[in-house]
Amino acid sequence: MEKQIARLKEKYREEVVSGLLADFDYGNVMQVPRLEKIVLNIGLGEAIQNAKALESAERDLASVSGQHAVITRAKKSIASFKLRAGMPIGMMVTLRGRRMYEFLDRLINAVLPRIRDFRGVPRSSFDGRGNYSLGLRDQLVFPEIDYDKVDKPRGLEVTIVTTASTDEEARRLLELLGMPFVRG
Repeated sequence: MEKQIARLKEKYREEVVSGLLADFDYGNVMQVPRLEKIVLNIGLGEAIQNAKALESAERDLASVSGQHAVITRAKKSIASFKLRAGMPIGMMVTLRGRRMYEFLDRLINAVLPRIRDFRGVPRSSFDGRGNYSLGLRDQLVFPEIDYDKVDKPRGLEVTIVTTASTDEEARRLLELLGMPFVRG
């Protein structure tokens, strides 16, 4: 039985590579930027008082990403936040390969259009090394999450890591993949 290629990966191979080759005068195809991974992160400062918050966030991340979430822990103690080093303060998932392309496809075509008053994602959220970060105010915009099982709306950070060396190359890569940037 032949494996089915993710729709967005097929688009990358057929359209995006040739578009980037035309735009940026690369020496060969291997220099063309590509997606490396997507990291989903939920910060849970409330996990200090409420241990159930971790379970709820893990369930949400697992349903959105399709894989098990990992607990992130505090690196330093901060007395004013009643936080000690090693305490759980968040959940994260790293997506690669097929799951990464399927998640980005769902994000671009199903999730972002569901956000109220959505006009596009900001162009300025690149880090200078070709990686893009996007913050979502609550996880309920994902169709996989059951509204009745959510105890509290939580923010979700999506970081798209690319092999691009500059922000311009990464921005063009994401534009060609279909990321809806704000016009301007």
